Amino acid sequence: MMKKLSVVICLYNEEENVEPLIKSIDDAIKGIDFEVIMVNDGSTDNTEKEITVHSRPWLKLISFRKNYGQSAALAAGIDYAKGEYIATMDGDLQNDPTDIPMMLSKIESDKWDLLAGYRENRKDNFIIRKLPSLLANFLIRGTTRVKIKDYGCTLKIFRSNAAKDLSLYGELHRFIPVLASLEGATNIGQVSVKHHHRLHGKSKYGMGRTLKVMSDLLLMLFFRKYMVRPMHLFGSAGIIITLAGVVINLYLLVLKIMGHDIWGKPLLMLGVMLLLTGIQLITIGLITEVLMRTYFESQGKKPYNIKSIVDFESNPGQGS
Repeated sequence: MMKKLSVVICLYNEEENVEPLIKSIDDAIKGIDFEVIMVNDGSTDNTEKEITVHSRPWLKLISFRKNYGQSAALAAGIDYAKGEYIATMDGDLQNDPTDIPMMLSKIESDKWDLLAGYRENRKDNFIIRKLPSLLANFLIRGTTRVKIKDYGCTLKIFRSNAAKDLSLYGELHRFIPVLASLEGATNIGQVSVKHHHRLHGKSKYGMGRTLKVMSDLLLMLFFRKYMVRPMHLFGSAGIIITLAGVVINLYLLVLKIMGHDIWGKPLLMLGVMLLLTGIQLITIGLITEVLMRTYFESQGKKPYNIKSIVDFESNPGQGS
């Protein structure tokens, strides 16, 4: 049965946080037809047992056989959510569930597809957590068209169709606003939310995630510009490099005909390398084009998103 709101919470080794988390949700969300989907992401402690012991009628539990990561956990929760709106939040008590009713009211009144929270007064270690996040946010804002202050804040709320259209895998949960934009979400807003110190357990993030963010950012740039036309990226680069190799090799051929010794010259090595690299890039472009066609056609996907359709023949009063 359809609910007004589904709240998806991912947990990995958060046994000490389960009871206060459930109690805080009980106190914060009232007067709304809601459900909470807790995804136990292969915890090795008593997280699953604690959820079972402190369960509520509004609570659903999804348990993974092993740890798949936050993106997979969010994807599972969203897949099983039955709410008209879907909110996501962390299970470490740093996000505050009292922000959810406010965000629900705002997304309804302002007609957002996605409303993202940003931690204006973030309670984390500056060197380990805040500095890498600031750098990542700066890079993402500078290279995408989605201007969000805090991409790393898990507290977000979506319209159901916007959430279920997301293709979450790997570690792309950091790029949810970008993914939503790629899937046609045009109205993306942000609102300041509360943030608390972690009281129990250990953070699952550190400086090591910065490199992952940078590699995922390259993937996002590819998705945004070349997802449906990869040949324009690989083919264009391949043609330029191949032509450069051909020019160099023709020049060396002329020198050879004129009696010069070209064997062992660095320019010969460069010409051959450019020629081979260019051919490889063109080949990669062709293969990627075939893969993209297979991706769209096998799943019945379309390379476009329709905002609305108006049949003026059926509605003769419009446009007259």
